[in-house]
Amino acid sequence: MKKYFFKFLKGFFFFLLGIILVVNIFILLSGRFYLYKGVANTYLIGKAGPSIYDLDVFYNRTVHKNGAAEEPLYHSKYNTTSLNKQDRAFVESLDTRALLVYKGDSLIYEEYWDQHNKGQVSNSFSVAKTLVALLIGIAVDEGKIKSLDEPVANYIKKFKEGGREKITIRQLLQMSSGLDWEESGKNPLSDNAESYYGTDLYGLVTRQRIITNPGSEFLYQSGNSQLLSFILNKATGKSTSKYAEEKIWSRIGMTGDAFWNLDKEGGDEKAFCCLYANARDYGKLGLLLENEGKYKEKQIIPEWYYKEMIANPEGMGTEEGVKNTRYGLHIWTYLGGDSPVYYCRGINGQYIITIPKENLTIIRLGEKKLKNFEIPKNKEGNLRWIKENEAKIGHSLGLFKYIALGKSIASQIK
Repeated sequence: MKKYFFKFLKGFFFFLLGIILVVNIFILLSGRFYLYKGVANTYLIGKAGPSIYDLDVFYNRTVHKNGAAEEPLYHSKYNTTSLNKQDRAFVESLDTRALLVYKGDSLIYEEYWDQHNKGQVSNSFSVAKTLVALLIGIAVDEGKIKSLDEPVANYIKKFKEGGREKITIRQLLQMSSGLDWEESGKNPLSDNAESYYGTDLYGLVTRQRIITNPGSEFLYQSGNSQLLSFILNKATGKSTSKYAEEKIWSRIGMTGDAFWNLDKEGGDEKAFCCLYANARDYGKLGLLLENEGKYKEKQIIPEWYYKEMIANPEGMGTEEGVKNTRYGLHIWTYLGGDSPVYYCRGINGQYIITIPKENLTIIRLGEKKLKNFEIPKNKEGNLRWIKENEAKIGHSLGLFKYIALGKSIASQIK
């Protein structure tokens, strides 16, 4: 028996060695050296993918708060409510790390889990995309970018060829560029994986080919956000972090510095993701959106631009074949409830949710999410069912739960 056991171990060892050899040959021949960093920071340490606490895995650039930190306005009944048993079980089942609810400008509920606290920074993932879009609006208002309808090629010379010269800044914001970026949070060979673990963001996004007519269909692609960041750099002469610091972070009383991961030392911000901040400062971004770009009496985001952001592009469809009512200019829009909801979301269920008509902002940070509402196979072609549920398609099931939680907490505050 012992003999067979050692024989098995020997066979398994050579099998494993063969797999490692094949993988290394593939990496060397394909040039996908980023896979080494990806594997070292996920599978080899027991993780299945990126974490909200990856800050020190990469080089980063500081977005300084400057000035005195402004504590949030606390409602007179701050934290006098609590989650019921069922809601708490749901929240904790998804490894939630922070849950904050604001009514108007006042913080009414705040709770943290595990090592997270009010000063802990964590990755916003794709929430960062909306911040990049806000900076684009400011740059247009300042005249550094002439128009949202300018060609991308005016700022990125490589886009003067291959049909890409017709792509506009607006189409990047709408996620309708028509480029061939592969968006996947699970495939280690996707453009997303290379952009997260790789060291040449500029090369990656400027190699993208055009495959569909720009402006015709909403198709979510992180490469669009990264291109917007490079446009900002060219238009302003500043890094995305520095421009964010000057135009937003230092102007709305942030409580802490933020940090933006870079593709290499002294390199470019991973603008499609990877802005790290604390929950209360994500809350301040939410209040900025809730108040149509205003902080106190200061108009930080141009009002005209905010209104364009939340307006869905007319006549644009989605890959599911339904009308796009879910996305404006780099901000998610849910129009199926009593009041319009405008929100930012990250891959692990990071949320900044705003419901302006109800003066409500909800922040949720965590490590797991629920899947999106999709058209089930038995309903494909059922036009009546699709029409009735069209507004929900493409939104995470978690979104609806967090909206309900926020409304429930707010309803208990009189």
